[in-house]
Amino acid sequence: MENRSARNIWGDYLDKHLEYAFSEEPKVTHFCDNEKDANACLKLVLAGKKKATSHSLLGLQHREEVLPKIGDFTIITDWEGKAKCIVRTTAVKMKPFFSVSEDYAQREGEGDGSLEYWKKTHWDYYLRELEAFGRVPRESMIVVCEEFEKVYPV
Repeated sequence: MENRSARNIWGDYLDKHLEYAFSEEPKVTHFCDNEKDANACLKLVLAGKKKATSHSLLGLQHREEVLPKIGDFTIITDWEGKAKCIVRTTAVKMKPFFSVSEDYAQREGEGDGSLEYWKKTHWDYYLRELEAFGRVPRESMIVVCEEFEKVYPV
């Protein structure tokens, strides 16, 4: 793990949870594609309000990233790359964009928690994300809905 703060937070977690000592090395990442949103989402996770995130399947495929799976650990950083917490994936579902529910939008914890807000902000993000690959979002595109729990700090 190249990120020193991520390595430190992972070590602190493992000191208290030796049962995960042989787990795969966690992914180290921040939310979103800009500083304001990345740090806002991080604050929501730290406050226990954000318990899900949504990837476009196309974006994951174009970046050659693996699909999240139940049990994965992820170290969440701020925009500057400083590790702030560890989350663990509890559920992964693939759904067309048009079928994301109000309940799921609330688990994401962003904005006013409404499905309308979720659709607007995620559509805008997917537009920016997929443009780099010469693609555009569609109502039928697959969204990877990942739910997680914050495991460190608790």
